[in-house]
Amino acid sequence: MIPTIAVITGPTATGKSALGVALAKKLGGEIVSADSMQIYRYMDVGTAKPTAAEMDGVPHHMLDVASPFESYSVARYVEDAARCVDDILRRGKLPILVGGTGLYIESLLSGRTFAEMGDEDLRAELAARYDSQGGLALLEELRRVDPISAARLHVNDKKRIIRALEIYKLTGRTITEHDELTRAQPPRYRGRTIALSFADRADLYGHIDRRVDKMMARGLEQEVRRLLEMGLTAQHTAMQAIGYKELAAAVQSGGEIGPAVEKIKQESRRYAKRQLSWFRRDRSIRWILWEKEPDFDTGLQISTQYLENIV
Repeated sequence: MIPTIAVITGPTATGKSALGVALAKKLGGEIVSADSMQIYRYMDVGTAKPTAAEMDGVPHHMLDVASPFESYSVARYVEDAARCVDDILRRGKLPILVGGTGLYIESLLSGRTFAEMGDEDLRAELAARYDSQGGLALLEELRRVDPISAARLHVNDKKRIIRALEIYKLTGRTITEHDELTRAQPPRYRGRTIALSFADRADLYGHIDRRVDKMMARGLEQEVRRLLEMGLTAQHTAMQAIGYKELAAAVQSGGEIGPAVEKIKQESRRYAKRQLSWFRRDRSIRWILWEKEPDFDTGLQISTQYLENIV
């Protein structure tokens, strides 16, 4: 039997963490983070990582599991998070997946196995060949083994051309075959998903802007400076996160912080728009749309009723 777990998701700054904690306390659950940046240590303010007070005694998993110098993959997340979910289920608790990284959530629920996809040396070799021989040469090589994928890709799509060749060289299967096999597999978990947002997009954007201001007041600039002093650069995945890359660029150039803060707000609003587009693809999601401010009492009541038959 496929286990069912709870999922609390939605765009940034909608109160996912707070509702997740309230649900965990109500239903005897534990939180498994689904945030691609909260997995990094030393990155607390800019990722809105819940504090000990905000966790309110509820166990949280998948926070601070990687060094910011690492490039943490979806494959590794699926492996690590599934281990947490299975342990929570064995102990008779409800796993509550909380976060806004749609790819992490979708990959974990589906149970996709990425182990055969990961070979950094091969990937680097293919990337070097792409740079030296040109995209057309590698696209032609891909066309000989996987004409379907090659027909969908542009010669300048370096990342996807390399990924398709990497999968073929590692598995002997085309990425098309791999995707078909993946879709044919039953999911690892069934997700009962609740998504949070605001009825009026302007209210969502207002909350995003105010949260950025709060992050600055809590010391985001100082956090970024500490990461730079540790040796983090723009090439590290962790420093490509919204909030970090803008402030790091301003600090390193000696520029004004104010424009960087406005850029963070703009990029955060754009990210929220992309998140909404991603989650709206799933028509099974139960949406809770806040008015001017989140009403967590009502949200908890709706969520508890929605989840009552899986606990």
